[in-house]
Amino acid sequence: MNILQDISLCEFTPVEEIKKRITKLKERMERNGICLSIILQNVDIFYFTGSLQKAVLLVPIEAEPVLMVEKNTERARIESPVSQISVKNDRDVRNYVKKYLTGKKKCGMELDVLPVNIFQKWKKMLPDCEIEDISKCIREIRAIKSEFELSLIKKSGKIVKKVFEEASKIIKEGEREIDIAAKLEYIGRINGHQGFLRMRGLNQEMMNIYVIHGVSATIPSFGDVPISGCGITHAIAQGPSFNKLMRGVPTLVDYGGGYNGYITDETRLFLIGEWKNETLKKAYECAYHIINEIVSFGKAGLYATELFDKAFSIAKKANLEDYFMGYGETKVSFVGHGVGLEINELPVLTGRHRILLEEGMVFALEPKFIFPGLGASGLEVDFVVREWGLERVVDFPFEAVYL
Repeated sequence: MNILQDISLCEFTPVEEIKKRITKLKERMERNGICLSIILQNVDIFYFTGSLQKAVLLVPIEAEPVLMVEKNTERARIESPVSQISVKNDRDVRNYVKKYLTGKKKCGMELDVLPVNIFQKWKKMLPDCEIEDISKCIREIRAIKSEFELSLIKKSGKIVKKVFEEASKIIKEGEREIDIAAKLEYIGRINGHQGFLRMRGLNQEMMNIYVIHGVSATIPSFGDVPISGCGITHAIAQGPSFNKLMRGVPTLVDYGGGYNGYITDETRLFLIGEWKNETLKKAYECAYHIINEIVSFGKAGLYATELFDKAFSIAKKANLEDYFMGYGETKVSFVGHGVGLEINELPVLTGRHRILLEEGMVFALEPKFIFPGLGASGLEVDFVVREWGLERVVDFPFEAVYL
């Protein structure tokens, strides 16, 4: 036990776990004729090494991986079992990488997240190297969680449960969205929430809690999400606002748990008093029906498109398809998304991405309905894909909570 574990919730990634992940990457590299993967993105480095320090990870097809650490070398040695060397500048990196490259070789890099100027710098450093995108392979490997990863995701889920339990005590008529969010964020933090969430992609930003009520739920924004909230400034353009809660209008609490890097993402509907609007009530009942149908239907071996089609058909049968997952140009194309170290992992549940569901995948199913000028209704529930069906992650009912 070291000081990192003494004063935090660190559960270091086991050595065997790291080895299995590297082996899977090498298998994909061999299939694609890649002799060396150069991994730069922090989350991918963490996944394959167990450390998030400033470094470059080299995975040669015919040798052991090496983590070239610029900062912090001492902490990286504690956190990661991967062999390491200390580097100070680009020349050190170039000279070390070249030992793996004789003649014209194919290298893999994460081109989905790599800035152009950094890519060009590496092209200049390695003029004889043909660079191929390795990001799809990495995302597919990361989509299937080990039992170790699932244990961390479930611990993240316990934080979510705590927040939802406390929400029923905190949500009151006349309270502002922002005040409720602040109190619930406090609950999450003192119960071990890591403080923020990660999202893959350029300009993708995500808060860990959204408390959204009435008209604020209908205000669109830039994020690839069905409901973003108004926020308190156009400089952020998402999240809870100063909007006050009213009786009979649903409040959505969309909360992303985070433990030891791993994320859960669930939404519950809270209602003060009786339903004021039958349309919003009908939408909630439809979302609830979709969740139950997917639970009885989903399992490993199906395609993600089949789950989307099932959800959409239920929304259409209820004559709510125009408001399903947004309205007009604000609609998103998915009804669910993978979660793990990032909140937008594979699988994505759309009508066109024919992704086979496999044992160990984890996804958030979020049937939501948005009605312009009125409000929003819906739910979000996380599931682990199993051979026998879908396993819940968060042990909290997904029925509406009446206050």
